[in-house]
Amino acid sequence: MTQPRFADAYVSAPGGRVWMRRCGGSAKAPLITLHGGPGSPHDYLEPLVALGDEREIVFYDQLGCGRSDRPADTSLWTIDRFVAELDAVVETVGRKPVHLLGHSWGAMLAVDYAFAHPENVASLILDSPCLSMRRVRSDMQRLRAALPPSVQRVLDSCEAAGNTDSGAYGAAAMVFYRRHVCRKPDWPEPLMRSQENWAWPVYHTMWGPAEFTPVGNLADYEREDGLRDLNRPVLYLCGRHDEITPEATAAYHQQTPGSEFVVFEDSAHVQHLEEPELYEAVVRGFLARAERVGQ
Repeated sequence: MTQPRFADAYVSAPGGRVWMRRCGGSAKAPLITLHGGPGSPHDYLEPLVALGDEREIVFYDQLGCGRSDRPADTSLWTIDRFVAELDAVVETVGRKPVHLLGHSWGAMLAVDYAFAHPENVASLILDSPCLSMRRVRSDMQRLRAALPPSVQRVLDSCEAAGNTDSGAYGAAAMVFYRRHVCRKPDWPEPLMRSQENWAWPVYHTMWGPAEFTPVGNLADYEREDGLRDLNRPVLYLCGRHDEITPEATAAYHQQTPGSEFVVFEDSAHVQHLEEPELYEAVVRGFLARAERVGQ
């Protein structure tokens, strides 16, 4: 397949410059992708460029990671500032409304942006969405409790000693990640690139020391009760083995009138890398339906 043309630029946002890449293009509404983390650069979402044969696809690295500026001021790492940053990206794209595809933390950002700027949003694709931290904590505890006892002991002892940056802790956490983040024996190159360039200060400030310890400033994030007010086409996605569990995602779907919900049976947290052909077909179909609704 011929790769869509692309153009890179920097966007002025609160706190610094944000790197953005625009790919493809047509008369259809653009799709802006919101990466997870917080602090994981956009790289692992790059395969979504395949959608650029039908519309413009926009990738960007949120402030603090990837090719964007990396200020040392941790007071910048708040969801309100990231919403303002996304608005700067939307304004730079210059064609509204846009479709938003938010993955993991990016789904949290997409929902808050839709509440703040509903007029700018044509539809929402919420992939592995963390929309209730009460559910996230409960599910993470359950999934962690299913790990081998020897792995749990390492996690517990490192956390008790404050050694969550140790190699032993990282190796134990990887057991969880290979079950509930990506189940491919060899992780795809775009995912490895994001992992290698992860912005840990952002992640530790907003999320915590590891996926199953969400104790950062997002710890009280709760949007489930407001989902009925989104009033836009919404597609929920998750993997059968996802750390953001199918049960939690189904609950969000049930709270969102008219929304759609797809579980990828052979995936965990990165379905677009684990089942790429099916993922692409699901997203294309949803965007087509969403645009018919908007006509």
